[in-house]
Amino acid sequence: MEKELRVVISGGGTGGHIFPAISIANAIKNKWPGAKILFVGALGRMEMQRVPAAGYEIKGLPICGFDRKNLLRNFVVLCKVWKSQRMAKGIVRDFRPMVAVGVGGYASGPTLNTCASMGIPCLIQEQNSYAGVTNKLLAKKVQKICVAYEGMQRFFPAGKIIVTGNPVRQSLLETPVGREEAIKGFGLDPRRKTILIVGGSLGARTVNESVMMHLDEIEQSGVQVIWQTGKYYHASILEQLKNRGEMPMLKVLDFISDMGAAYKAADLVISRAGASSISEFCLLGTPVILVPSPNVAEDHQTKNAMALVNRQAALYVKDAEAPGKVVSMALETVQDEEKLASLSKNILKLALPNSADIIADEVIKLACRL
Repeated sequence: MEKELRVVISGGGTGGHIFPAISIANAIKNKWPGAKILFVGALGRMEMQRVPAAGYEIKGLPICGFDRKNLLRNFVVLCKVWKSQRMAKGIVRDFRPMVAVGVGGYASGPTLNTCASMGIPCLIQEQNSYAGVTNKLLAKKVQKICVAYEGMQRFFPAGKIIVTGNPVRQSLLETPVGREEAIKGFGLDPRRKTILIVGGSLGARTVNESVMMHLDEIEQSGVQVIWQTGKYYHASILEQLKNRGEMPMLKVLDFISDMGAAYKAADLVISRAGASSISEFCLLGTPVILVPSPNVAEDHQTKNAMALVNRQAALYVKDAEAPGKVVSMALETVQDEEKLASLSKNILKLALPNSADIIADEVIKLACRL
């Protein structure tokens, strides 16, 4: 009879936290099919939909971040933190986890603090090259810290660090279609060079503005573009494009459900510099131009990007410079076979495969210590 294994996984807020968390859970299940896994997230955040869709139970806490612009609102935030701490204690007592995993995000704070205070071994996973606030606060209380970048001892105790890389969506690595089939699936021409432009599920305003400002250049280039606008901007962009007539070289989508096919179709990608996206590019060997979002804590996307740029593994454009620069750079780069090959070769060197399996092994080891 298989020994019991009960794991709580906490965190979320963005796909960059949620996708690795689900990948870790899947890896644990593959190694220990009877494992009981419970997620704890923040109410109103995307994990409350994405985790159940992946087949796992999730409990929500009313926690949110501090408001740095309006300090008076933080009284309400403190009340939510206090309530979340109490709720986390109830969840942990009822579920009785043997090990806790934190992936960053608001909910992981009260959940892992509670587990640590009850003597439950804890592991955190830090996706970025610049550690998040919650993980930095938890570092002293956990047994293991799994990271994706070298040099993280400036944030965490060196003896606890394991360089594992970031788990990515397994479906991206198992995409069965080839380049030609993938491009045809988007209604485009396999004989043309293809640029994929993504700004996350909600979109990226600056990236979208960059494309709109250079439509004539795209139309005359002989290059075709798959453009994920994000749901927030999609209707407005379609309305603006009505005045231009047909643009068969431009495939405009609000959201791309099959990112594996999109990456297969692309000769070059323009993207934000989120940690999960970068891990995907490394594993797939994708040539990429990174436009880091300026609207993130500690400007960590720029730090993520520079970790690649300093190894000639990606190109980089500041967000403020993107409207005047990024499309022209992409149209030039996508026609440069030598540059594409160099970027692909160098980014593949940074790949850390089997991250989810390595982290799952560490989780199971901690649980079996009890």
